[in-house]
Amino acid sequence: MADGGMNVTKLESKSHDNPDEVRSPDKTRVEVVRLPGFTLGRLNMEPGWKWSECVKPVVKTDSCQVSHVGYVISGTITVKMNDGTQKTFTKGTSYTIPPGHDAWVEGNERFVCIEVMSAEQYAKPA
Repeated sequence: MADGGMNVTKLESKSHDNPDEVRSPDKTRVEVVRLPGFTLGRLNMEPGWKWSECVKPVVKTDSCQVSHVGYVISGTITVKMNDGTQKTFTKGTSYTIPPGHDAWVEGNERFVCIEVMSAEQYAKPA
């Protein structure tokens, strides 16, 4: 049943292995794929990645001001909101994260996710 929201009008596919755009701040790789009316990102964060150390210098905001909707492919990440609320996401988890947060990779495994909302803005230089 359609929800009346978004419509797809064209059958199309692209690979994140050959993205339309790549952004590579420290310990970060954002692979952006643009499809008609939609932008998706595959985000790869290396062990030791922390938003406030790796992306903040590029975007020049005190905390991440992007809204996120995504799915974790591998690894573990912890998100801490500006109000102190904290949550950890692991493989197989779908998530939403509002603006106003820091985040960091937990452990020694790379964190990989697919983002369906933030890809056009995430880690774009200010």
